[in-house]
Amino acid sequence: MKEVVQMGGMILAQGKSGGRRGLIGPVHGRTLLLHRQASLHCEKSTTAAIRQPHSMASIQRRLLLQSRACPSRIRTRAAPKHTSAQWQRPLSTTPVQYANEPTKEGSATAADAKPPTETLDELAPELPKSAFSNTTKSKAFREMNTPERETAMLENLRASLAEIDPNVVADALRKGKRGLPQTRDFGLEADEDFEIEEDDKRKTLAGFWAEGEESMGPDEDYYGDDLTSHGHGELQQHRELREYARLIAWELPLLSHLARPFEPPTAATPFRFRYTSYLGESHPASNKVVVEFSPDDLSNTHSLTPTQVSKLIKLAGPRYNPSTSIIKLSCEKFDTQSQNKRFLGDTISSLIKECKEGKDSFEDVPFDFRHHTPKKRAEFPKEWVLTKERKQYLEEKRQKTAYLEDQRAGNGLLVDGKKVLETSLPFMSESQPAPETVMVGGARGKPLR
Repeated sequence: MKEVVQMGGMILAQGKSGGRRGLIGPVHGRTLLLHRQASLHCEKSTTAAIRQPHSMASIQRRLLLQSRACPSRIRTRAAPKHTSAQWQRPLSTTPVQYANEPTKEGSATAADAKPPTETLDELAPELPKSAFSNTTKSKAFREMNTPERETAMLENLRASLAEIDPNVVADALRKGKRGLPQTRDFGLEADEDFEIEEDDKRKTLAGFWAEGEESMGPDEDYYGDDLTSHGHGELQQHRELREYARLIAWELPLLSHLARPFEPPTAATPFRFRYTSYLGESHPASNKVVVEFSPDDLSNTHSLTPTQVSKLIKLAGPRYNPSTSIIKLSCEKFDTQSQNKRFLGDTISSLIKECKEGKDSFEDVPFDFRHHTPKKRAEFPKEWVLTKERKQYLEEKRQKTAYLEDQRAGNGLLVDGKKVLETSLPFMSESQPAPETVMVGGARGKPLR
């Protein structure tokens, strides 16, 4: 049988006995290797193509066609786990040596006649790093003898068993590692492992969301006889009203323990802050803070003179109400109430500082109250006020009127309309019969109304 091997960029044909070699031709970018498992037809065709005295190009073309006609090599199955990749001969210019004849031990040919792969290398496992010391140089699996290989395989098996240890797996899961080996059937071997445990009675008594209410059971079957969505909305509104009624009845009286008596503001607290809160919702106006104070009160707390108080009123401008003598400031430019209150405090401090330390006292500037329009309030006339004499006169007049009506009723002088109708209507119905209505046609056949 002929063997075709690659040497550099040329193709060589060699007989089975390893004798004569023939040059076939160059190979461009492709390696052609005819295996021993090729069919007999492929062998004869290849041999004939080599022996025929044709040109170099025709021999190369026939060789390419015959190599494509030969059956391709069957791919081996995927190597099992813990096996090394099969050895492949790298690209080289040296010819491949084959052990075609038995060689003697110790000869130079016997050392070179080894196949490119060994059977034990295909089954060589990947040794763990912990199998060897850091200071000792580790050997390759092919270089080990039989006892060393058995020891390495046992060490690898011991490391694999340690990886599926439940304690190791639990510790790895606790550290957040992924891709860990799992036990077979997840430890479900006995029939007791497949039994479903009943709910804990303590959790069942706690109720849904642990609020003491009954747990939500399975949904009932729907037969089309339920209320509409609007009806359920009305029921939900009714439930909310009952919930607030229960809060009023049971929770509201408990707030009386937190009540404190009202303490009116003293002269030491001239500033009155007002806040706005919306229960149960988030409103943009809840950040607004309003402060009110009287300039006259600052003369006691901040030692302002009458000239400084007048200057403060002039600086306040339209924020001063001359009817109530109160300055009103508000702020809602910040997101929180505390920031708005701090801004109002800084504004008041700057106004007081300007009144005390300012060089100009604004004494030559008159007050400008054009922004304020006084409201006319109608007062109750003093003449209409009920005095004791007026009340006594009205009481005597009512008693006299009641006495006169009682006398008329007793003497028959008081006319009663009900009695008049009861006595006169029966006689009127008997003496005068009711007229009969008759339909009379109008112009052009239209009835009269």
